[in-house]
Amino acid sequence: MSLSVVILAAGKGTRMRSSLPKVLHPIAEKPMVSHVINTAKQVNAENIYVVYGFGGDVLKAKLQTNYTGNELTFIEQTEQLGTGHAVDMASEFLKDDEDVLVLYGDVPLTKVSTLEQLIAVKPVDGMALLTVKLAKPTGYGRIIRDNNEVVGIVEQKDANAEQLAVNECNTGILLANGGDLKRWLSNLSNDNAQGEYYLTDIIAACHGEGKVIATAHPDSEIEVEGANNRVQLAALERAYQLRKAEELMIAGASLRDPNRIDIRGNVIVGQEVTIDINCIFEGDVTIADNVIIGANCIITNSIIAEGAQIKPNSIIENAVIGELASAGPFARIRPGSELKRDAHVGNFVEMKKSVLGEGSKAGHLTYLGDAEIGKGANIGAGTITCNYDGVNKSKTIIEDGAFVGSNSSLVAPVKLGKMVTIAAGSVVVKDVNDDDLAVARSKQRNISGWKRPKKQYE
Repeated sequence: MSLSVVILAAGKGTRMRSSLPKVLHPIAEKPMVSHVINTAKQVNAENIYVVYGFGGDVLKAKLQTNYTGNELTFIEQTEQLGTGHAVDMASEFLKDDEDVLVLYGDVPLTKVSTLEQLIAVKPVDGMALLTVKLAKPTGYGRIIRDNNEVVGIVEQKDANAEQLAVNECNTGILLANGGDLKRWLSNLSNDNAQGEYYLTDIIAACHGEGKVIATAHPDSEIEVEGANNRVQLAALERAYQLRKAEELMIAGASLRDPNRIDIRGNVIVGQEVTIDINCIFEGDVTIADNVIIGANCIITNSIIAEGAQIKPNSIIENAVIGELASAGPFARIRPGSELKRDAHVGNFVEMKKSVLGEGSKAGHLTYLGDAEIGKGANIGAGTITCNYDGVNKSKTIIEDGAFVGSNSSLVAPVKLGKMVTIAAGSVVVKDVNDDDLAVARSKQRNISGWKRPKKQYE
């Protein structure tokens, strides 16, 4: 049977104290509702309906940049009259012969496996409900059972003392046949303490028709927790990060402290990988076997090859670090750069759109922009490639075995041949042939009797 998903995302979230729709507040730099959408896609939803209200233009604009036009259908709920009313907004789109899964845009950590379990337990003639047992159930709707069969849900404000003692709670996540769901929604009443149309009332309607209500349960409470304020949002962030840290450790990474790592994308790790504290991974990052990453590094959309080492406080962005290569400490490797096998950049070296060849080194205080450097070259401290003339970028080529002395400026476009030596302090503006020594600095003058300027006092 086909599956459609309705995601409720109309809440304003006043307790967030924000002009941003609640469901757009991020977990791991991705809106909460995007996590829910991605989960829905993984359970093979044929249609995904997003019911929106407050900040609809902002919500749609944000999501439309991340999803193609046919992936999502947006449905406006102009009045927020309860969860039942919100789901009913999608009724005209739902088919009688499909299953409909209801999810929430501010509940981002529900696992795919949990939803698969919910789908698996749904009876042919009935519905499936995700419930959770809570140590502190205050505020949640209680699951009412008779002879262990679910017969209804009562909301906190409508519950009596006996019902309030129940600790099995409603998560709001449910699965029902489309035709059944539409019929139950059309008969909802708002005769309750809140004056709202409760989605939970369809449970009693289902039981009243003699249908079976099956239940499934998440592995942990955090899977079904939402965020109504920034404190709860931070708790979800930490739970998400710990989940990702555990995935890395199971895959073969050793984390110095699993509580001090941030994964804001997709990270693939090999075996015997060591990651120190306070590292951030963004976008798509691949880390091969036997890689060591020091503390306080930020790695974005990059590939770290086998045996490479990223030393503390380094930033790697859209780059490739080759086998046995090393970067840092305090290195910045910018987009389009690559360190070949066994290449090394040291402290306060910056690379942009440059290739450092096999076994080549740039030890300290160097800028390499738009440069192509061959094998076995040595770039002295303080060297820069002057790649920008204020209008255009130009390339510097340094061939195998070149030695560039400290504090040199290579004014692009320029080419240094094989085994070239550049004297320290040179400003190189012309190509240098293979094996040549280039000395490009003015003659030293010593001026006797010169007086240093003195500070002027008012």
